[in-house]
Amino acid sequence: MSEFESLRTQLEQLDFPNVYYFKFIVPNEEALITSVKNLFRRDSDVKLKTSSSGKFISVSHKQAMLSADEIINLYKQASKIEGIISL
Repeated sequence: MSEFESLRTQLEQLDFPNVYYFKFIVPNEEALITSVKNLFRRDSDVKLKTSSSGKFISVSHKQAMLSADEIINLYKQASKIEGIISL
């Protein structure tokens, strides 16, 4: 079973299109933050929050998605970003 099969099972219970809430945590480095922001449309309202230690940034965003595959593809792209944690 691939690492995304459990997520796919959950997502297939949703009706699409659906507004999906993404949340990632990355080390507080501008290049990594930019990489995460680039996963989303340019006109998106991406919210950033610095951790209390200042070492990490929480990146959250709501986006209309058309299918479970579209969501999983975005998570696959995100998994290539160094140090990212997907929530």
